Amino acid sequence: MTDSDPIRGGGFPRHLTWRALVLGILLSMILAGANAYLGLFAGMTVSASIPAAVVSMAVLRWLRNVQVLEHNIVQTTASAGEAIAAGAIFTLPALVLMNYWTDFEPGWVMLICGVGGLLGVVFTIPLRHALITEQKLPFPEGVATAVVLQAGESRVGIRMLVTGALAGGLAKLAETGLKLWPASASATLPAGQGVITLGASLSPALLAVGLIVGRNVGLLVFLGGVIAWGIAIPLYANLSGESFTATGSDLAWQLWSTRIRYLGVGAMLVGGLWALWGMRAALVSGLRQAGKATQLEAGEDLPRKALLILLVILVVPMFLLYRHLLGGTVSAIPVTAVMLVAAFVFSAVAAYMAGLVGSSNNPISGLTIATILLTALGLLWFMGSAQTGPVVAVMIGAVVCCAAAIGGDTMQDLKAGAILGARPWQQQLAQMLGVVSAVMILAPVLSLLLHAYGIGAPTPERPYPLAAPQANLMAAVAQGVFGGALPWTMVWLGAGIGALVIIADEILRKRGSRFRAPVLAVAVGIYLPLELSAPIALGGFLAHWCGQTEGARGVSLLAAAGLITGEALMGIGLAIPIVMTGDPGVLSLDVQPFGILPGVLLMMGLCVWLWRARGKQA
Repeated sequence: MTDSDPIRGGGFPRHLTWRALVLGILLSMILAGANAYLGLFAGMTVSASIPAAVVSMAVLRWLRNVQVLEHNIVQTTASAGEAIAAGAIFTLPALVLMNYWTDFEPGWVMLICGVGGLLGVVFTIPLRHALITEQKLPFPEGVATAVVLQAGESRVGIRMLVTGALAGGLAKLAETGLKLWPASASATLPAGQGVITLGASLSPALLAVGLIVGRNVGLLVFLGGVIAWGIAIPLYANLSGESFTATGSDLAWQLWSTRIRYLGVGAMLVGGLWALWGMRAALVSGLRQAGKATQLEAGEDLPRKALLILLVILVVPMFLLYRHLLGGTVSAIPVTAVMLVAAFVFSAVAAYMAGLVGSSNNPISGLTIATILLTALGLLWFMGSAQTGPVVAVMIGAVVCCAAAIGGDTMQDLKAGAILGARPWQQQLAQMLGVVSAVMILAPVLSLLLHAYGIGAPTPERPYPLAAPQANLMAAVAQGVFGGALPWTMVWLGAGIGALVIIADEILRKRGSRFRAPVLAVAVGIYLPLELSAPIALGGFLAHWCGQTEGARGVSLLAAAGLITGEALMGIGLAIPIVMTGDPGVLSLDVQPFGILPGVLLMMGLCVWLWRARGKQA
């Protein structure tokens, strides 16, 4: 029995079923919320395709006549939630940090992220045949997803995913909600006029992130933290000639938040521009392929006429938004054109890079930094010192970031579908539905997290806010171009650090070393508190001990995904009573008889559990 096709006639397709779409939309919303929390907390998100595929096999196996291509529709729809969350949390919190927004308004978030995400799908559709069929790029995550789906039902993988989610959720409840042990273990050592700060968060999610990203990235993130907290802070305190009233850890946090983290800004700027330069061949290739793709494959891709109509529908509200912000049609036209061109170019680049290194390793934040920097410089030249200039730059960057994130994710899903024999237009439609459903949940989740935990710098009311490193960077870059109070000396020093890391990485590359030094990983480490970097590094070494390949790590990767999802969802759930009562300790038992010992034992136990899962097949 063949797949019916409403494009060519024949009614509703067998694989694009209501049960697959409903489950995919639900997972898209859940994964969007979970990755929004993780991204604000740790500065990175994780791919959702394989966990979504496993959940689909666990849920739909109870129904009759379920086929592998239905599971593929589920993971395609669901993975859009993770991708659109990354685009949102990397950029939109910058508008809060710039005091332009006091909260995340649903209409604004849905418009900006929805337009960006749908543009990402539309712009990558013409590239499908060229990048997947003709060039035969590896698409590591798309291939891995297809392998998991072809393997069929996996009781082991499902059990590990669910167990991880329960463990992560209960750990978050005990630590953040009930406060049975401190969130981190930390110490400070005197260093002349300054201090050296040591610390490690007792977060299962961060351990799991390290397991997923691997030893290379985990170690580099930790190295960035050591540069900031172990070297730069004591050096600045002793050499700057400034006098400080704060002491101990308070001094370290004060220097990091007002001075040292801007080393990360400089390193990220250099890293973003270097990533753009490094992808110049991919950019040219992507644009050439887009130029060749003048005809969408009839019956395979969504119809050209429908895509053109959708493109117009997406452009009009953004033009009206920019006209409102800039106060005129003349200035809104070139800004809208810049948004469209940047979204198209970087969606093509992200799609190509996803084929080379996977969507999880796609340097989306680097592309966005370059977009905001170049847009801000153009607006400064065009508008002068306008108050709305930084806001417009960030809003353009948000659309581009969402488009690029979805562009890479779409191409990975289409690769999995090509292996499984799926119809591309069905996946393209499912991806759009995933985007639309995810943007509906983002604003409430972001607002909840803002009011419960805070975002950015610590305050007496919210001493442990979500770091949001990329959003802080976007705000700093946009405001700095327009004359904001940016400590440019630290930015330039950070740029120098970034250049040194790039030189080291090039030397390693030329020597054929398996260990590489991507500058953005070091930059994120500088911009994160050290206590967040330490468990990521531990997870990275755990990944090395488990095995170098994803196949060797087996279902430990699914267990890690469960830990992340469980902790993130519990973090969102705990935010509800905090916001309702205005009391961060509303659930606290105020009892910590054993100090940090329970948290340390928990992390050790999770390391053993994840290590023992190595080699098992999902």
